[in-house]
Amino acid sequence: MTEKQIIPDFVFQTSWEVCNKVGGIYTVLSSIAKTLSTMLPSQGLCFIGPDIWKQTPSTYFTPDDTLCPQWREAAQRAGIKVRLGRWNIPGTPMAALVDFTPYYNIKDQLYGLAWEEFQVDSLHAYGDYDEASMFSYAAGKFAEVITREFLAGKHVVYQAHEWMSGLGMLFLKQRLPEVATVFTTHATSIGRSITGNNKLLYAYFNGYDGDQMARELNMEAKHSIEKQSAHHADCFTTVSTFTARECEQLLQKLPDTVLPNGFEAAFVPKGNDYTKTRTQSRKKLLEVAETLTGAPCARDTLIISTSGRNDFRCKGFDVYLESLARLNATLRDKGQRGTSVLALIEVPCWCDGPRQDLIDAIARGEKGGLTEPNLTHHLVNPHEDRILSLIKHLGLDNAPEQPVKVLLVPCYLEGADGLFDMPYYELLTANDLCVYPSYYEPWGYTPHEAIAFHIPCITTDLSGFGGWVSQTLGHDGQLEDGCLVLHRDDANFDEVCHTISQAIQTYQALSTKERALIRRRAEALSKKGDWQHFAKHYLEAYSQAIYKNIQ
Repeated sequence: MTEKQIIPDFVFQTSWEVCNKVGGIYTVLSSIAKTLSTMLPSQGLCFIGPDIWKQTPSTYFTPDDTLCPQWREAAQRAGIKVRLGRWNIPGTPMAALVDFTPYYNIKDQLYGLAWEEFQVDSLHAYGDYDEASMFSYAAGKFAEVITREFLAGKHVVYQAHEWMSGLGMLFLKQRLPEVATVFTTHATSIGRSITGNNKLLYAYFNGYDGDQMARELNMEAKHSIEKQSAHHADCFTTVSTFTARECEQLLQKLPDTVLPNGFEAAFVPKGNDYTKTRTQSRKKLLEVAETLTGAPCARDTLIISTSGRNDFRCKGFDVYLESLARLNATLRDKGQRGTSVLALIEVPCWCDGPRQDLIDAIARGEKGGLTEPNLTHHLVNPHEDRILSLIKHLGLDNAPEQPVKVLLVPCYLEGADGLFDMPYYELLTANDLCVYPSYYEPWGYTPHEAIAFHIPCITTDLSGFGGWVSQTLGHDGQLEDGCLVLHRDDANFDEVCHTISQAIQTYQALSTKERALIRRRAEALSKKGDWQHFAKHYLEAYSQAIYKNIQ
């Protein structure tokens, strides 16, 4: 930028995932909050999320009736139901949870205005569109009331994340033009839909038309609000150069700037605390594996994992499992029998609670093996689950003689799953290697988290994070760098599976000293992606939005 940077007096950040842990945006916002707070004026940041909890206690939100009582009174006068409090994350920022349900009564009127004013097409809305849009409207209305009554004459920025926050941003901009707006898409709805419908995104990328694909894939409503938000915002942003190209192609709008996702490493345990956590989590995982499979697991068993949102193709779970099947066959051919590799898939599925037979067997010290030895928790639909079905199809049956044992952990790991009762980050420390062979990944927090926790990983150049790694290193990331970045496209499935299988074997053969060196390099690489380096891009976006707004 050539202009002097303007620091906003106040920033509203709104997302469906504020105080609501459902995806990667939760990680983005919860991890940047502490750093961003230090870069803005004191008490100059408020997160707005949906009050899906209402009177139900939430582990993410602590109400505080003493916080900005005038705000609450002003909102009440405007007919807005809101709870103010603190988001239970590093920095404990202020959060406002809005009740959006009353706006269902005027939904059709709002959609009519959205079409008249912004050409947002809601005629083909279905699924979560109404819920998200009513929340978005309530969030924008709350920011409007607070700005009018308490922040008049100040530089106020409203940052809306994803299409689910777009409608409220559009109405806010119309009613209060002096508010500078930033719209951030973390993944285009059409790009994700193309990949989710098993179409070839990359082979035909330059031929895709976003509007046409929206009609074909029944995505007109979400695509429409996303596209109009991108075009109307004072500053349009995304999370990687990878996704910026996608926005230009499918939304017909090149983002004004890129906001790469950073990481807050303050909660990564250090020294003896890390060693203790790693020892405990490895012990628990090996105990569960031995009980399920009836096969002993040596203390030095190679533990690997993949994790993330349950998006079978985009996350590359098909590639991961095929790689494990090839690894299993290779190790058998080499004469290995018994557990050599324990591979985890930590992905929330339609979970029906922990397996009581497993819990009881562990309590009794019985390790004779159980039925369904691939599952740590019950599934409501075990015969329809794509991950479990592919595990069985590939013959990864966890028989005692198999070198590779595969466990599907189908629950949210928040520390109270009934079996492990450890949060995800604690179990992450147990790994020797993580594998994230993504087909579609605008950023990629899981590999970012892995290297921050000293775990080397494998990812692809179809992720924003993978691209950042190679750009930072000045060459394609290698295993010895702490992050192996594989080329992936629409035609090299077999090659990627083979390379992953080989890489796991290579890492398995390394000495303790060699692994320790790679772990240190992984940690060092992760530090270059901390929010202390990346949060400045948010300030640049805010300044751009303010300048455009005041011109």
